[in-house]
Amino acid sequence: MHYSLRKMKQSLILLSIIVLCATGRAFAQMPNDAIYMSKNTACLALSYGHSSWDKYWENSLKRENLNIGTHTTQSAMAMLAVGVTKNLNVIVGVPYVWTQASAGNLKWQNGFQDASLWLKYRFINKSGFSLHAIGGASIPMGDYIPDFLPMSIGIQCKTATARLLARYRHPQTGIYLTASGSYIFRSNIKIDRDSYLSEGKLHSTNKVSVPNAYDASVRLGYSKAAIQAEVFAEYGACDGGDNIRRNDMPFPTNNMKSTVGGVYAKFQPKNIGVNARAAYVLDGTNVGQSTSFSVGVLYQFRYIKADKNPNMHQ
Repeated sequence: MHYSLRKMKQSLILLSIIVLCATGRAFAQMPNDAIYMSKNTACLALSYGHSSWDKYWENSLKRENLNIGTHTTQSAMAMLAVGVTKNLNVIVGVPYVWTQASAGNLKWQNGFQDASLWLKYRFINKSGFSLHAIGGASIPMGDYIPDFLPMSIGIQCKTATARLLARYRHPQTGIYLTASGSYIFRSNIKIDRDSYLSEGKLHSTNKVSVPNAYDASVRLGYSKAAIQAEVFAEYGACDGGDNIRRNDMPFPTNNMKSTVGGVYAKFQPKNIGVNARAAYVLDGTNVGQSTSFSVGVLYQFRYIKADKNPNMHQ
């Protein structure tokens, strides 16, 4: 059972990647919103994230593991959003992650996780309605252990994400509705063992085929002047995979699913701002029922001098 829940945490971290942050982190602008930096401006965001759980779904059975107690993942993220044009932004992010458990004797893990690069392009923007094509990729930064769950900080997957986002914002009131959907392609990984069980079969190899994933989200919020606030619902799942076996460890081939609800707020009167995010896993399969929050500090600046002030386009 120790080793069982070990792999559970990887499920959660993996889910975070799937949903972005999935369960997400707070930034000035994100790869899942419709906010853009102006041309020749950029925004640096530094954030701290905290996620914890003491119950998880083994397949569809919700249970706890007293050998783990409460499992906690913390992260520090640096993200830079750069305005190439008013309709094209580049976003890069680097997270440092560390894990711990309140019970048992599993060794805590820490290190740099996966660096990410995103391109966000607004190709329709008319009468408050906009459509956005978003593409992203991530690559592991370190040689961390991918299957020491739940203490692993990641699963060593290279990923590529394709996302379509639509938003309508009422010009007078500032109320907006955003909907998005994504598909995430994930590479195979290698583990430090000669064989593993998956889908009821013994695979005599150290190469693991991790299932691709998809997600969808809906956000209702208000954005005007220095204030942004929203409520959101997110769903993420793997495209195939198996379930955690009874009293066994989770594994990267598991079909992980989660439904998440949360709130987000940002206050940025001038160049410096702050933001915060809170989320809770309402339902899931092969994942932990986590409560998460994040807080961030934002600094907006112009990297090429111009006459106009650096403002974000809503």
